[in-house]
Amino acid sequence: MKEFEHLMSVWQGQPKPDKLSVDEALKQVKKGIRGITSRLYWGIVAMVALVVCAFIITFFFAFRSPATTTGILIILVAMLMYLSLIVRHYHILNKHDLTQNPTEYLNTLKEYQKNRSKVIGWFYYVFMLLISTGLALYFIEVLENAPLYFKLITYGSTIIWFLFITFYLKPRMFKNEEEKLNLMIDRLIRLQEQFD
Repeated sequence: MKEFEHLMSVWQGQPKPDKLSVDEALKQVKKGIRGITSRLYWGIVAMVALVVCAFIITFFFAFRSPATTTGILIILVAMLMYLSLIVRHYHILNKHDLTQNPTEYLNTLKEYQKNRSKVIGWFYYVFMLLISTGLALYFIEVLENAPLYFKLITYGSTIIWFLFITFYLKPRMFKNEEEKLNLMIDRLIRLQEQFD
């Protein structure tokens, strides 16, 4: 009997699962989404400015080599692809109000996360390939009269920069964003389970 009473006291002494405060959870999720949408917004602004600059360079500067123009056009296409992707992600995150229908918002957030993981994976490498190809073609004419050491430094530093972004910066950035999304989704799921 003592064992049963001890077992009951241990069982009853277990901490109860914390209930999330609805206001606090919604505030944290809104803050997280606002942070992501803010970065997307400024990414859109920066990309629009870069697209305008690339457009001006392509159509208002005279280049002798068609390779240079082709390189800039390839870069412009890559930037437009990236711009359309971040505008789409911005629209997905901004189209629903969290307080109106949390379940629909949770489903939208899950769909956004799944779509983002799938698209970002292959898109990043296509984007980097296009940018690299465009820069290589652009540098043909721009560095035509430069000394060999300057060409090597320019191409070498560009390659090192792309490798740094691809293998060091990209995984950390995406992992950080993925963790934030997972945290927001987890909070909404826990909140939803409280009311089911």
